[in-house]
Amino acid sequence: MLPIQTIIFDLGGVLIDWDPRYLYRKLFTSEAEMERFLAEVTTSDWNEEQDGGRSLAEATKLLIAQHPSQEAMIRAFYDRWTEMLGGPISGTVEILTQLKEEQNYPLFALTNWSAETWPIALEHFEFLHWFEGVLVSGQENMRKPNPLIYKLIEERFPLTLETSLFIDDNLRNVMAARELGLRTIHFLNPQQLRAELSVNGVTLG
Repeated sequence: MLPIQTIIFDLGGVLIDWDPRYLYRKLFTSEAEMERFLAEVTTSDWNEEQDGGRSLAEATKLLIAQHPSQEAMIRAFYDRWTEMLGGPISGTVEILTQLKEEQNYPLFALTNWSAETWPIALEHFEFLHWFEGVLVSGQENMRKPNPLIYKLIEERFPLTLETSLFIDDNLRNVMAARELGLRTIHFLNPQQLRAELSVNGVTLG
């Protein structure tokens, strides 16, 4: 097996702590009501369509038409989106720093992220500027686990999937990457990531 030459990171849930609960706990008095709203109104499926290129305005309008009594709560999702950012996942950022400054690995990112909220993330997190290239799903109108987006990162940037290691917290995305021959780590926490990097021949000091 060829040695790892390039490392590709997912962002949300790996390097960035994003959770709509950080916002909606301020807006709901009941945890159960909040969880029902997130499960039945601003669902993961709905949010992922924005990651695939749908505009925030269209998404908001669609959901309000389906749930008119929840208009204020729905509008808050993107009007107050920055309040869903919990900050960097410090242990993973520490690993990223070591890979960049000590190991000199070429680092790239492949993220399911809305094209409209991506500039906000760039302003909030300095480490997003450390990557040699970032592929943002919302800018490409396709998202993981579509096999085409993994092939696109290989076409666009100086890397090959065969010698790359892909890190993602979503098992669905990890399995799709494996089907294309990528070596993968299903991210659970920074400690586990550090251990699995070592198993893959990427040893940190």
